[in-house]
Amino acid sequence: MLNKLSNKLILTLLGLLLVFSSIFITFSINSLPVLLQEVNQQLNLRLADNIVNEKKLMIGDQVNNDALRSVFMGLMLVNPMIEVYLINPQGNILAYSAPENTVLRHSIDLAPVKKLLTGQPSLPITGNDPRQLDSDKVFSVAAIKHHNKLQGYLYIILSSQAYDSVFELIQSSYIFRLWLLSIIISLCFTSFAGIILLKHITSRLQFLNHTIESFKRHNFKKLITLPSRFNGKPGDEIDQIGSTFRELSERIIQQVKLLEHNDASRRELIANVSHDLRTPLASLQGHLETLILKQDTLTAQQHKQYLNTALQHSNHLRKLISELFELSRLENNSAELHFEAFSMSELVHDVAQQFNLKAKQKSINIVTNIPQQAAFVSADISLIQRLLENLIENAIKYTPAGGEVAVSLILTENQVTTRISDTGEGISETDLPFIFDRFYRVDKHRQTDGTGLGLAIVKRIIQLHNSTINVNSEPRCGTTLSFALPYPKL
Repeated sequence: MLNKLSNKLILTLLGLLLVFSSIFITFSINSLPVLLQEVNQQLNLRLADNIVNEKKLMIGDQVNNDALRSVFMGLMLVNPMIEVYLINPQGNILAYSAPENTVLRHSIDLAPVKKLLTGQPSLPITGNDPRQLDSDKVFSVAAIKHHNKLQGYLYIILSSQAYDSVFELIQSSYIFRLWLLSIIISLCFTSFAGIILLKHITSRLQFLNHTIESFKRHNFKKLITLPSRFNGKPGDEIDQIGSTFRELSERIIQQVKLLEHNDASRRELIANVSHDLRTPLASLQGHLETLILKQDTLTAQQHKQYLNTALQHSNHLRKLISELFELSRLENNSAELHFEAFSMSELVHDVAQQFNLKAKQKSINIVTNIPQQAAFVSADISLIQRLLENLIENAIKYTPAGGEVAVSLILTENQVTTRISDTGEGISETDLPFIFDRFYRVDKHRQTDGTGLGLAIVKRIIQLHNSTINVNSEPRCGTTLSFALPYPKL
């Protein structure tokens, strides 16, 4: 239970409230006496001055006992907690209102007296309590002068010994208990409200945690539905985390599906590669073994025929491996594209000339329809040349004798479209969606020298140029493939 975030936050909140409330109560209790002293001294600050102005407490250097007795009696009636002392300029006590044998000091320190008499000092200021040797108390004081000559001081202790128990009285009073009870109630209410608020805030985190755990239990394949508050609208950090998790889970599901698809494609590729490699390897091995076993019985013509067949299978194997590496390089984005401006007209003419001899051997005519206007494009010239070679070679392969392969360039407003057409057997509607798949052959029973990777390489090259290749085909009428490349940027 303590591992839950909400419980940790609640315990932290309660601990902080307990610590700070204890500090507050302790500070309040300790500062209350000082506050009472300050208020008491502030209220009675002019008390001694008023008495000195009304009563003549000293006649010359002698104490006016009658006036002093009158002051003592009056103050005792008004406030029994006040004690009055008459002191000389040196701080010696001349007379006092306290009971006999209770005064333990015969003089007081005049430094606090002079401090209180000068300006507006910060209160409270405490001075010696004649009735205690180790205690200071707030006081009121006034200088007694005659013709500007200092005769002494009227020194009034505002909190006598009877006042020492007032604080204990406050602690046991109803007001103090009510104040303490209000503090406890406020603390409990704050704790309860804080717990409810933290539960409400962390409930969304708990929901997200359960959602993530559920997503994990389903092997990151099942999309978890989240409430509308996590739909990406502006919110607090928790809502943003929920929105981010929603987007992340969708992307993870897509990536998992893509990985599964790639894994299936990889297994299929390995199976196809194994099959396509096994056939030429087996034939090559068979013919070489035959040459070794029957070399003494074979004629020169048979010997040459076996070697030519082995060479043919070796070339087919080399071509297959070469195209596998080429396709792998293109699909892994390890090939660096070098875009440049070049003449598509010249490239088409050169590639067509390259296949003229092969076409004539099959009695196929290669036709180029190139406009007189210059057809410049921006692309990787080596990859586009490879693309044209694959398309023209493929067209010648599936065009019967006496047929025609046409390569045309069409110039539009912002691009050049290249079209390769043949008069072959065409492609059926069922085979058309799969012709760019690796190792896919339209006629699976027909023996050809192809590898089944040519059109897959074509498709990847077009994708790297951010273009598409279009196919139109009708059975017994031929096939047309076309792609477009942009003009160079000025």
